[in-house]
Parts: sequence; C-alpha cells; structure tokens
Amino acid sequence: MAEAIVPLTDAEITDHLQELPGWQRSGDEITRTFGIRYHGGVALIVHVADIERLIGHHADIDLRWDRVRFGITTHDAGHRLTVADFDLAKRIDEIAAAHEARPIQSPPVSNDPDLSN
Repeated sequence: MAEAIVPLTDAEITDHLQELPGWQRSGDEITRTFGIRYHGGVALIVHVADIERLIGHHADIDLRWDRVRFGITTHDAGHRLTVADFDLAKRIDEIAAAHEARPIQSPPVSNDPDLSN
C-alpha cells in the first residue's frame, strides 16, 4: 500500500522556502519565474518535463516569449504543498541555471486596492 501524502505545515513551508531563495508562496503553490528567450524556454521546459516524468511530479508551466513561470503544488494532496514540491523546485533551479535562465524577482502580492494601479 502506498504511503499517504502529507501536506506541510506553514512553519515547514517557511523553512523550505528559506532553503530556496527566489521561490515565493502564493496560497498553496510555490512559484518562480525565469527570464529566457522563447526557444531557450522551450528547451528548458523539455528538460524539466523529462525530470518530472522520471520523478512522477509535475509543475504548472507558463511559457511567454521572454520568460517561463513555474507553479508547483501537490494535486494528490488536495492542492497543498508537500516535500515533493520543494524537491522539484530545487531541480528546476538547477536545470534553469544549466540553461542560463535568469531569475526574475516577482513583486510581492498585495491585496490593497490602492496599490493595484
């Protein structure tokens, strides 16, 4: 019988994020964006997808002409964060570096309507 997938606590998530600079929490997902030209982004995604297939865990990926955004959560844990998400994030960082993708710092998310413009 397979082991149950255990979501991380908020404190554990904070600890894991400290080990992965550049990744940000957005609800029950961690995200990071890399700057890379379109065709380089395609190669980066293919490389990440190959590793994802091997480990059986996948990110949501958004490709634009000059960037790639990764969003990671564990669907099998009710869209909550698990250790597997942080393992995949570390692997994505290594692959992105190999493709010379440059990290793009996302602005902090604000719920203040006065700051939305």
